[in-house]
Amino acid sequence: MPHRQVRLVVTLADLDATALAVEREAALRVADLVEFRLDRLDRMSVADMLGDAAGRAIVTCRPVREGGSFQGPEAEREVRLREALDGGAAFVDVEWDAPFADALMAQCRDRVVLSRHDFSGMPRAMPGVVAEMAARRPAVVKLAVSPSSLVDVRLLHEAGRAAGTCPVVLIGMGAVGLPSRLLPTRFGSCWTYSGAAIAPGQVPATMMRNRYGVGRQTGRTQLCGVAGRPIGHSWSPLLHNAALRQIGIDAVYVPLQPLDVDDLLTFATAFDMRGLSVTAPFKVDALARADRADAMATRLGAANTLTRDGNEWTASNTDVAGFLHPLRGRLALNGLRAAVLGAGGAARAVVAGLVDQGAQVVVHARRAEQAQPLEGLGAVVGEWPPRTGTWDLLVNTTPVGTAPDVEASPIHPDVLAAGGFVYDLVYNPGRTRLLRDAAAAGCATLGGLEMLIAQAALQLSTWFGVDPPIEAMRAAIHAEAPHLALAPETPCPR
Repeated sequence: MPHRQVRLVVTLADLDATALAVEREAALRVADLVEFRLDRLDRMSVADMLGDAAGRAIVTCRPVREGGSFQGPEAEREVRLREALDGGAAFVDVEWDAPFADALMAQCRDRVVLSRHDFSGMPRAMPGVVAEMAARRPAVVKLAVSPSSLVDVRLLHEAGRAAGTCPVVLIGMGAVGLPSRLLPTRFGSCWTYSGAAIAPGQVPATMMRNRYGVGRQTGRTQLCGVAGRPIGHSWSPLLHNAALRQIGIDAVYVPLQPLDVDDLLTFATAFDMRGLSVTAPFKVDALARADRADAMATRLGAANTLTRDGNEWTASNTDVAGFLHPLRGRLALNGLRAAVLGAGGAARAVVAGLVDQGAQVVVHARRAEQAQPLEGLGAVVGEWPPRTGTWDLLVNTTPVGTAPDVEASPIHPDVLAAGGFVYDLVYNPGRTRLLRDAAAAGCATLGGLEMLIAQAALQLSTWFGVDPPIEAMRAAIHAEAPHLALAPETPCPR
């Protein structure tokens, strides 16, 4: 489907008449079409409901059996949908098994969307389901399913081809199915839905337009993404897509929630993805499944970056360089006493980076046996918690203090009493309890957002061979997520 034909739909539901009027006007400013969910809107006349959106309206009255709220007789539902057609609605959405569906299509075939929804999984023989619906010759065939893997999402894409020349809308609901919403051109959909989570996995319209470029994507748009489980919390799509826009590269970066690394690579290869950011819990398996790896990924035993070259994947790790980058010009590391809190994957990157720079590194974990493997990277295992005055640089690699638990800190403020430099890899919120306590104790402070930006910039450089626009990435975070604003710093100790 040519990208110029891909339209964005905003779904409106759960609004009274006053709120509907406001939201309708807002939707018309950003979207091409507006879906009115009669089953989840206050009862009102069609004219009042549609307002000046009639020519761009999709009217839906979804029954309970297909995930909606309408529980009345089918005859009443048919009357309401016919009123919408008579009132000038561009389309009405009718379920594949509605007893009046064929009669409605016989009257207004070019304005009827024939839909089928499966909230429990994937229908069997999906190509046959799509072909059967297309054979009834509606204006559009819509199939919404609930994938459990990215391979399922790929099967949805392949099933859409069975529609032949009939326009389709293919939706994988939930977090796993998000690529189908964000990449409508790649899935052959004539439109895609946005909204305030009216359906599982919906994304706000402005985000669809601004962050993911829905409406601007073409068949030549390159694909990258970030893979994790879960992945909905990731700010990487905001950073990467802001950088891609600034550079002028025709590419989009999307969140992916695979079952495992095999599921990820099968999908990524099928969709010709150029590069992948890899986060928990897939970093170790990403290294194992790659065809080749750089020295740092091999040393750490984990990869956070995959780059595709033909049919092969190269694993690399930008966490170490990303961690060190914000320290340049702030702190001389050679000979520095460094205390690292935690012994997980992030700690491995931190230890490797600090040791390489000549720091004396002690790892502090609540369970000392968890820290012992880091001795192989050049660290020493210390007591928990670290003692006051035994460190010049303290790095928190644990998730303690991450939103919503923003008042938690991995250590007591007394540990900070002697001053020093405190680097918290947590970036949400930008100013954690640990950093607030550190600043109060006279420590210099640094939040984890700078590391997130730096390692993302290095990934873009790896994939596209460009000089990443770090300021544009930082500005995007401040504009869309001000609560992640960088923590104020006090002067570095000398």
